[in-house]
Amino acid sequence: MPRYALKVEYHGAPFAGWQRQSDQPSVQGALEAALARIEPGAHAIAGAGRTDAGVHALGQVGQCDLDRDWDPFRLSEALNHHLRPDPVAILAAARVAEDWHARFSALRRHYLFRILLRRAPATHDAGRVWQVRHPLDVQAMQRAADMLIGRHDFTTFRSSICQSASPVKTLDALRIERVDGLSGPEIRFHVSARSFLHNQVRSFVGTLERVGAGAWRPEDVQAALAARNRARCGPVCPPQGLYLAQVDYPIDPFGAASV
Repeated sequence: MPRYALKVEYHGAPFAGWQRQSDQPSVQGALEAALARIEPGAHAIAGAGRTDAGVHALGQVGQCDLDRDWDPFRLSEALNHHLRPDPVAILAAARVAEDWHARFSALRRHYLFRILLRRAPATHDAGRVWQVRHPLDVQAMQRAADMLIGRHDFTTFRSSICQSASPVKTLDALRIERVDGLSGPEIRFHVSARSFLHNQVRSFVGTLERVGAGAWRPEDVQAALAARNRARCGPVCPPQGLYLAQVDYPIDPFGAASV
């Protein structure tokens, strides 16, 4: 059966997360329903990462096996037609080798988290950012973030329901910047690793926000990491500012393709 890679964008608000649910809408479920409209029957789509409820994607990657030998552009067009009105879009499709896997072939995953700094309620960015109404010290947050980079036991920043076999992960990058967004000043976190623990990025951001607000010192984050104790984590931030931005592979299956 021909195998296809799909580059997927979605707004996570209407969904209980990426993973298929028996009683709630999911991104995986929406995609599988669209696949069933173009090729009747049961379908299973695997994703590069399982985003939680309310989390968005700019560049999630999925894979599916189909009976027909589809032209990738026509496949993406057909799926986008049947995905409406769900806020899910196929940005690109590509034929890949039968042993290629969206999750296991991935080298690295990149996440973006957006904090909007303003007192007035968010309107255009409602549901797409975490709104914080007090100033944040970006330099202090970056000093704390630098202590998290590298290979560590991240038990402190791991959800109690995490199913990963080990809390030891290698964090490749955690870069924080202040930018002028259309709705006001933003703090953006760029986080990269081969794989992540459940709630790891949101645990990082919620803890680092406390540093930016002056409630924690950067050294407190280092102590929390060393404690390997979930109780030492700062607050877990809300999901709506988090985006799965990009997934890296040894060879980009999409090349320059986009729709």
